[in-house]
Amino acid sequence: VQLQASGGGLVQAGNSLRLSCSASARTFTTGWFRQAPGKEREFVAGRRWNFGSSIYADSAKGRFTISRDNTKNTVYLEMNSLKSEDTAIYFCAATQRNLITSSIPRADEYDYWGQGTLVTVSS
Repeated sequence: VQLQASGGGLVQAGNSLRLSCSASARTFTTGWFRQAPGKEREFVAGRRWNFGSSIYADSAKGRFTISRDNTKNTVYLEMNSLKSEDTAIYFCAATQRNLITSSIPRADEYDYWGQGTLVTVSS
């Protein structure tokens, strides 16, 4: 499965941005991770393909929304009220396993990765 992330850019703090992740085939779980300079990759949000089940990192709760259009095999990450600390490269990832549980998934639980898209939030 090939993933293509897009939608990153430069935005002022407080504004919004929507990222897209287009997949070459349907996957059961799709997630977003991010990596800031000098930091480890961290989970942001994940969603399974059916029933609308989602999971969010604490840093994303209330500000970010993950959604998907199964007709297009595309997952979106709507990011609102952006902060400077949201600046990072955002990666989409996918797997055929169900990772939407009560536990935050690890990066190594995902099998497929996109190339990343840079989000820069200016204060």
